[in-house]
Amino acid sequence: MIKHFLYTTACLATVATNIQAKKPMVAKPNIIFILTDDQRWDALGYAGNKIIQTPEMDQLAKEGTYFRNAFVTTPICAASRASILTGMYERTHGYTFQQGPLKQPYMQLSYPVILKQQGYYTGFFGKLGVTYKDAVNLFNEADIYDREDKFPNRKGYFYKTIGSDTVHLTRYTGYQAQRFIKNCTASQPFCMSLSFSAPHAHDSAPEQYFWQEKSNNRYAGVTIPPPLLGDEKYFKALPKEVQEGFNRLRWTWRFNTPEKYQHSVKGYYRMISEIDDEIGELRKLLEEKGIANNTVIIFMGDNGYYLGERQLAGKWLMHDNSLRVPLIIYDPREKKHNDIDDMVLNIDVSKTILNLAGVKPPMEYQGISLLPYVKNEKPEKVREAILFEHLWKLPQIPSSEGIRTNKWKYFRYRFIQTPEELYDLENDPLETKNLAQDPAYIKVVNGLRSKCDAQIKKYTKAKLVSDYTPADEIDKKF
Repeated sequence: MIKHFLYTTACLATVATNIQAKKPMVAKPNIIFILTDDQRWDALGYAGNKIIQTPEMDQLAKEGTYFRNAFVTTPICAASRASILTGMYERTHGYTFQQGPLKQPYMQLSYPVILKQQGYYTGFFGKLGVTYKDAVNLFNEADIYDREDKFPNRKGYFYKTIGSDTVHLTRYTGYQAQRFIKNCTASQPFCMSLSFSAPHAHDSAPEQYFWQEKSNNRYAGVTIPPPLLGDEKYFKALPKEVQEGFNRLRWTWRFNTPEKYQHSVKGYYRMISEIDDEIGELRKLLEEKGIANNTVIIFMGDNGYYLGERQLAGKWLMHDNSLRVPLIIYDPREKKHNDIDDMVLNIDVSKTILNLAGVKPPMEYQGISLLPYVKNEKPEKVREAILFEHLWKLPQIPSSEGIRTNKWKYFRYRFIQTPEELYDLENDPLETKNLAQDPAYIKVVNGLRSKCDAQIKKYTKAKLVSDYTPADEIDKKF
């Protein structure tokens, strides 16, 4: 496998040399990849949310390519972020919590490492979410940080300083992004990855959500409607292990009274709106510097999120609430707006970024390039079915796996005894009626089960190194 990796790297270098040898040179685009933490697909004005204020995100969607059906392959930050970096399923890269660091052969195939090798000036600011020794050295510039759980109060989000002022992490990440762009030179294209900790709740604090003073009046006169599927019967329909797990525990922290629900959802929205503010300032700076017309912006959430649906909070499970995320690609060189209905995944991002940079992606990547959608061309593949998985073996978060088509979703829990689940997404988009035990759907269940098993076998076989040995300590930042 190592020989194969060295061969792949050599091929990439040859491709880059050949590209550079062609005249005249076309300026490579700058690339900004923005990742938010726990932002679900509909926490965005453009997605139809009539309450949240996200004018900058909405403008990117209006001017660029908006993916209505974007999903993460694994609904948990650690594994999802590893998949974004490497373009591979968790089943292949093996990284999640309690598994030790992401192993080198995978990280060396990550998009920032390859771009740096191919002459891009790279930067990373915020939550990496993946353990890797000397991770800052993967980039030309990097500052890796997240919420501080040792502070069980607002200081968990307010501990970084600009000059003598202590600021919210969102403001700090925006400040670093602006500084990076100001210092970049026109002679070298850049790729900057911004990874906001918001709108993730601060788990160790009773208040859970912390925002900046400027947002105190945002949503002040609004009453957030109760969650869909908030009735007790939807909670009781869940497996016992889910009812007693972390999804329910975090619901009690955030949503189990009307007062908590209003506070938490407004806090969640305020923190997203503050990220939106930073995007606006970033775009102004790109214009001022004269590089806006050659800077591509990609915006995505790292996983979905339950806002009280089924009386749950968090992510981790196989419902669309947990899996579906916002995804926008804004390329100013393309003048046509697109709304895309095809199913796309987080593992598509790395391949897309390398294609934007004119670099041939490694053959180990398991996603597709989204660039054809942006260019209004035929995509390299339209997925008929996509695999989802959550492989962390932790009793409080029951591990599960499944497969989704445009019409059907099938999933099963891996280590607990509970029935399989099947939902007709066309007629039951909220996934409320489990059809798996209905004799009329035996053929559908059997077919989807077989597809799920086949994809699991395929991605397991693609491993580059052996499995990890679980660590003794549980990383609590999930």
